Amino acid sequence: MKLRNDVLPAEQVYSILANERRRRAIEQLSSVGGPVSVNELSTLVAGRETGESPPPKRARESVYTSLVQTHLPKLAAAGVITYDRETQTIELSRRARDVRLYTEILAPGGATWSELYRALAVGSLLVVLAALLDVPLVSAVDPILWTSLGLGAFAAASAVQLWVNRFSVLRQLRLR
Repeated sequence: MKLRNDVLPAEQVYSILANERRRRAIEQLSSVGGPVSVNELSTLVAGRETGESPPPKRARESVYTSLVQTHLPKLAAAGVITYDRETQTIELSRRARDVRLYTEILAPGGATWSELYRALAVGSLLVVLAALLDVPLVSAVDPILWTSLGLGAFAAASAVQLWVNRFSVLRQLRLR
């Protein structure tokens, strides 16, 4: 395993994440999982900001202007995106991962993945302990079965997380 020595400094990441529109742009680029045009990105961001699909023309134009004049140049200068001005296409780069590490990714239920895994760990441990301490009903099932069910829950949660983040995982595999 090779360690990266070109990780974005925390101050630069905080500067990038300080603006809500930049955060939304990165979020939308992550969800798409590949190159998009500036028009597509501005429509996605405007739709997220207004909650309308399709978003109003004024909102799309406002987002487009701010992306082209301010946000995309800043993200490109930081190396978070590749931005081709001629073709007007944008794609997340490897360094986008440095920024996404500072944002908590949510599981489908609204909790963070770390909260979900913590709850699974504590819940599994309590159930196994209850089975070992002969708590009625729980002790009727073998502790090995409870342990297996807990491990199965971790495996299922990991599979869901992998599916939810499939585009970024596939992109990372392609880069190697």
